[in-house]
Amino acid sequence: MKMIGIVAVMALLAGPALAQTQAPAIQKYGDPDTEKTQAEKTGEKEAEKAYRRSLGNIPEQKSTDPWGTVRSDGAPPKAAAKAPPAKPKAKSDAKTSDAKTEVKSDATAKQ
Repeated sequence: MKMIGIVAVMALLAGPALAQTQAPAIQKYGDPDTEKTQAEKTGEKEAEKAYRRSLGNIPEQKSTDPWGTVRSDGAPPKAAAKAPPAKPKAKSDAKTSDAKTEVKSDATAKQ
């Protein structure tokens, strides 16, 4: 009984191995190119023409902006989005702020 099981397993494993060796002829590296028949050549030309026609049927796509919903409509581009450099305080502003502190300190001193 064991012998029949072993033979059956070997037969099942031999089937796929034989199928691989009897595969249709595939061109291997170094083999000369096979000539195409006239029917194959015309079939390829018709397929190419049909492909070109189908490309012409596709409508022109708009450019998509995946972050468009996040940004506002009036958002400047990246280069313009940089913050402007901080302006130094004018000297006149510094004098008026010092004068205000002096007036406050005098008013608090009088009380």
